[in-house]
Amino acid sequence: MRQLIGTHNLLFVTLDTLRYDVACAALAGGLTLRLGAYLPGGHWERRDSPGNFTYAAHQAFFAGFLPTPAAPGLHPRLFAAEFPGSETTGEETFVFPEDNLVHALANRGYHTACIGGVGYFNKQSALGSALPALFQESHWSPAMGVTDPHSTENQVAAALSIINRLPAGQRLFLFINISALHQPNCIFAEGVEEDSPTTQAAALAYVDRHLPDVIEAMRRRAPLACILCSDHGTAYGEDGFRGHRLCHEVVWTVPYAEFVLGGEA
Repeated sequence: MRQLIGTHNLLFVTLDTLRYDVACAALAGGLTLRLGAYLPGGHWERRDSPGNFTYAAHQAFFAGFLPTPAAPGLHPRLFAAEFPGSETTGEETFVFPEDNLVHALANRGYHTACIGGVGYFNKQSALGSALPALFQESHWSPAMGVTDPHSTENQVAAALSIINRLPAGQRLFLFINISALHQPNCIFAEGVEEDSPTTQAAALAYVDRHLPDVIEAMRRRAPLACILCSDHGTAYGEDGFRGHRLCHEVVWTVPYAEFVLGGEA
């Protein structure tokens, strides 16, 4: 990542609340062929999230603490805020003195943009404005939120508008928080009124039909570094648990992918 900053655009997408097991099952079942084409080795990597709900996870992400590989040992990070004694800052890590990646990239000439999804990005309260305020521009509307069955289409349209109006050569850091996987994801399964792994898979299949349009639009403009991951999972009754902001394997374990695509321009 240290070598890519300045030459590559950066796309960071969080598939909010997506469980690792659901992502893998959907891929194996042929529901996410478009996203699957980008995954290194053709599969999701199993990782552990640094947070068990959206706000905590994203604060960690923007400081450089992405989901950690689910294996023993020290794992060098892609990027990191300077921190004395850090054991996971390697030779290829993009290290910055700012306290978050968004400001670091803005200070290096990137245009930073946020497409919000769940409530922590809706700008309807001080808390819901904290994360979007990191960016030079941010967008949210109820049509991008968790209750709209066309949320991903609307988020993608906003993202494409940003991409297409930037001057040629302007580097872009685009962050998108996809809301469709969050409850109520039963709105993506006809005749179903309760969320489950099956309805979340249906929501992911819907996301698969639209999100790759952003990846392709960005790669056409310049070389692209992309991070796709969930911020946390959610429980659908496992061991009596429901929801997230709790400590359970289905909440901590998330799907993750990182890849670089060459530009066509």
